[in-house]
Amino acid sequence: MASLAASTVQRGLSARQGPVRGSRRQLVVQNAVKEVFMPALSSTMTEGKIVSWLKSPGDKVKKGESIVVVESDKADMDVESFAEGILGAIVVPEGGVAGVGTPIAFVAETEADLEAAKAKASGGAAPAPAAAAPAAAAPAAAAPAPAAPAPAPVAPAAPAAPAAPAPAPVAAAPVPQPREDGRIIATPYAKKLAKDLGVDLASVIGSGPAGRITAADVEAAKARGPAPAAAAAPAAAPAAAPAAAPAAAAPAAAAKPAAAEKTTVGELRGTTVPFNTLQKAVVNNMNESLKVPEFRVSMAIGTDALDALYRKLKPKGVTMTALLAKACGVALEQHPLLYSSCTADGSGVTYNERINIAMAVAMPDGGLITPVIKDADSTDLYTMSRAWADLVKRARAKQLSPDEYNSGTFTISNLGMFGVESFDAILPPGTAAILAVGGSKPVVSVDANGRIGVEKQMVVNITCDHRVVYGAHAAEFLQTLKAVIESPDQLVF
Repeated sequence: MASLAASTVQRGLSARQGPVRGSRRQLVVQNAVKEVFMPALSSTMTEGKIVSWLKSPGDKVKKGESIVVVESDKADMDVESFAEGILGAIVVPEGGVAGVGTPIAFVAETEADLEAAKAKASGGAAPAPAAAAPAAAAPAAAAPAPAAPAPAPVAPAAPAAPAAPAPAPVAAAPVPQPREDGRIIATPYAKKLAKDLGVDLASVIGSGPAGRITAADVEAAKARGPAPAAAAAPAAAPAAAPAAAPAAAAPAAAAKPAAAEKTTVGELRGTTVPFNTLQKAVVNNMNESLKVPEFRVSMAIGTDALDALYRKLKPKGVTMTALLAKACGVALEQHPLLYSSCTADGSGVTYNERINIAMAVAMPDGGLITPVIKDADSTDLYTMSRAWADLVKRARAKQLSPDEYNSGTFTISNLGMFGVESFDAILPPGTAAILAVGGSKPVVSVDANGRIGVEKQMVVNITCDHRVVYGAHAAEFLQTLKAVIESPDQLVF
């Protein structure tokens, strides 16, 4: 088994995310027909979904060329081929799911091997003759078909009637296509193809999971682009106006999602919806978390000074998220246990070299992901703010590389923006602590001299792995964090 895995690793596929290329090696067998296996794009991935095939059966495949986009548990990745040949057959279609290591397609070395590839895909050579027989029968069926009455009657008139309604759906389609959050999500190859073909992705209706735009959608939009204009030039004119005037289109786009949301809620009642890939990953992580003995400690922290610093730095692009991450990074420097982890066998503690802060981000389609701000203790606030904005944007478009969401050594979950005052967070597997941050609010306080006043405070709750961190450790960390946040000048350097 090990030798088979080794040979598979040597001749495989590599995954690429944007400009970053990993080495997800997968292919093949020493044969004229080579199997393409579902690659393992992350350490937690057990199955993957085909978002879109970038090649069709019969297309030539070059070494290093992307042939398929695969949805892993937390990102979409282009998968490249290390072999050259012809895509002979696709086993798992778009939208299909396959376990890691199972065949999803077959590549033939030459045209002469195409039939063998198709036979492997169908499980044998028998289907080939079966397909030829219907082909021979087709002419026989074609003879009776020429009964001219079918085309001769009013067949043209029938299509003519649908021609009128056709423009209506075309005009209405772009409205439901934009997601409720207003974002446009497309596969990396679809974006490149749209740029090459001059297709505006805002006008493309996505057919992939959660409305994701695939390469096929872009090609279809390019093909039908001129047609709608010619089919109903007068009727299309009003529809084109809103497209050209975003301000006018905005109200319509805002109104439609509200109606769509009501419809969706009604349709969901009494139904069971399967988890998507990301939600399954969250389920697995939560099940793992149940195995860890956790405890929690909370503390109220004054935020007046932090709020003042935020107001001062906000015009320069600094975010509150960056300030919180930076504060934790500075505090963690003095408490290495809080960003350590218990060994897999539970026999010791692993002290991590870097303070990488993972921040929980809710995904619009369900589940959550934790983009990582690396080296939070030594990265300046301005760089951190820019990096975080980019991470969130790419996270919600499912374009993060695994290292950008699974390398955190300490986690922050912030629900303060929702008006939540206090909550507990569940510890992510493989870490020692997660900090839950509530919103700040005015409270009556008494200073060291006994004077009564009003200050803004937030409540933070830290959840820890009791195998590694004890109550005193957690309390000492919160004391340090409190001191940093209440005197935040040290965060700026």
